[in-house]
Amino acid sequence: MKKVEINNIFYDVERDYKDAFDIDEVSSLCTDYFIDFDYIFGDYSYSKLRLKGFYESNNKRAKSINDIKGLDDYIKNYCAYDCKYFLLHKENTK
Repeated sequence: MKKVEINNIFYDVERDYKDAFDIDEVSSLCTDYFIDFDYIFGDYSYSKLRLKGFYESNNKRAKSINDIKGLDDYIKNYCAYDCKYFLLHKENTK
């Protein structure tokens, strides 16, 4: 599994569908808002990268809209059909 560092936080690249992950583009969009999330999901819509944060299911902050177990439904319902996407998992999350 590929490991990357973004804003001094280490992530594992868990999914990289259609070679979507670009460290420079993600770093430029990844703000402090994403620090607390266990996962960062990125997808391309109309050639623009969109980021969304998700939590582990056992995280007290997890709600139905940001629980990682709902990721496949999110991709199906909110992403362009067969779009490029990636999933980053923060290291050392429990």
